[in-house]
Amino acid sequence: MDEISYVLIVLSAIAATASPGPATLAIAGASMAKGRLFGLHLALGVLTGSLIWSMLAAFGLAAVLQSTAWLFEVLRYCGALYLLYLAWRSLKAALRSPSAAIPTLQLDSKASSYGKGLLIHLTNPKAILFFAALYSMGVPATATPQDLFSVVAVVGVTSATIFSGYALVFSHAGVRRLYMKARALFEGVFAAFFGCAACKLLVSEIRA
Repeated sequence: MDEISYVLIVLSAIAATASPGPATLAIAGASMAKGRLFGLHLALGVLTGSLIWSMLAAFGLAAVLQSTAWLFEVLRYCGALYLLYLAWRSLKAALRSPSAAIPTLQLDSKASSYGKGLLIHLTNPKAILFFAALYSMGVPATATPQDLFSVVAVVGVTSATIFSGYALVFSHAGVRRLYMKARALFEGVFAAFFGCAACKLLVSEIRA
């Protein structure tokens, strides 16, 4: 490839960030349970983690991390354990009485929302693989640092649009009312999704 394929990069970023996953599910849950600002702060945390992995991949550090087997395995297990923790909290919330109405992920402040979003994405080793593949397929070897920064910016804007869109949509009053009526069901779905994602991460071999 002689030129940067921005079309490929944008389409790949959309497919990766818009598809259901721990990050998008957490944003949706935070927005429904606590409102738009909490959802946006969690989305900002996820976006920060995404930009960190994007920068690492752009400048070759993700490949180094990926080649360090023990460190990659540590990251994989940390990510799985954190997803299991989220599953446990969601299941605990689902089993509480409707009057308790414990918010998803136990978000006590906007800062904690940001921190949880950041942690969700930084402990996701598949993010490393996605960005490593993205830059290897869509960016030529002759790309300059300016080119790489432009790709980071394009991916960042795409991700920011999608993540903030999730927060805005799921913080809508109608969606929030639906959540409050069926809180236990939503929390049960969250628990099942986080648990399945954790188990899949633990038992599956992550390949480059």
